[in-house]
Amino acid sequence: MSPLDQLGAMAVFARIVETLSYTQAAASLGVAKSSVSKDIARLEASLGVVLLRRTTRRIDVTEIGRAYYAYCARVLAEQKGANQFLRQTTEEPVGNLRVTAPVTFGNRAVMPALCRFVERNALVQSDLELTDRTVDPQEADLDVVVVISRDPPDNAESRMLMPIEWGLYASPAYLSQHPPVRVPDDLRRHGFLSFRGPAHSPALMLRKGKREIELQVRHLLRVNNSTAVMRGTTSGLGVGYLPQYVANEAVHAGTLTRLLPDWSSETRIAYATYLESRYLLPRVRLFIDTLVEYCQEHGHALRGT
Repeated sequence: MSPLDQLGAMAVFARIVETLSYTQAAASLGVAKSSVSKDIARLEASLGVVLLRRTTRRIDVTEIGRAYYAYCARVLAEQKGANQFLRQTTEEPVGNLRVTAPVTFGNRAVMPALCRFVERNALVQSDLELTDRTVDPQEADLDVVVVISRDPPDNAESRMLMPIEWGLYASPAYLSQHPPVRVPDDLRRHGFLSFRGPAHSPALMLRKGKREIELQVRHLLRVNNSTAVMRGTTSGLGVGYLPQYVANEAVHAGTLTRLLPDWSSETRIAYATYLESRYLLPRVRLFIDTLVEYCQEHGHALRGT
């Protein structure tokens, strides 16, 4: 008898000991009664001992059979525990969740969504890294990487979170001391503060209906963090090129003014990216679902629309 066949026969033997019935054992295992009898006969022959004494009226477990059953029960308990572990791993959110996101968007959207996820899933330990550097999920030991780009990354699976619209802003103090901005060409007379990133070009694109303009503007300062750009803009240093979700609170507070509101600039998309897997871990799937849910609920407030 092969080791695999013996494991199957051990399960049959254990079930007979527990039910003291070949018929009940066969029914609980979903096999034919004749198959149960053959398994026990082969097992006893392989071991060279008698495990069960069967008469027309009852089944007796031999002394060696009772001792052998203790080992069988432990093997089956380990198998059951292994199955439960796999079910927890594949069906229940457990383990460590590792997420990274851009600093500003991470504070505004990812962190609130992560707090909601943590409240719902107490068995998951979560780590969030906020960084404006480019992160490759294939190279980093991460479950979810939030990116803001024109198109979904080619090297990972992704789900769209929300559009990120950009605009031009200046402080009232700056506008009172510099030439007015009534048409796009007026922007050539101003210095710019803008986000520095691999996906951003030095040219400024503006659209109004079917009309599209590309302007080469003078950059006074480029920073890899939108909050820093906003601070420089509110201080009156120049015209800020900012995501609307970053600038809208300052606009409502009166510390920033939207320039050329009839003209639209670029729109990027926030994506939750993750490595492709046939079996996406529950903690990853549920966190992404929570993040999508949060962005759907609060997208208009984040964008200031």
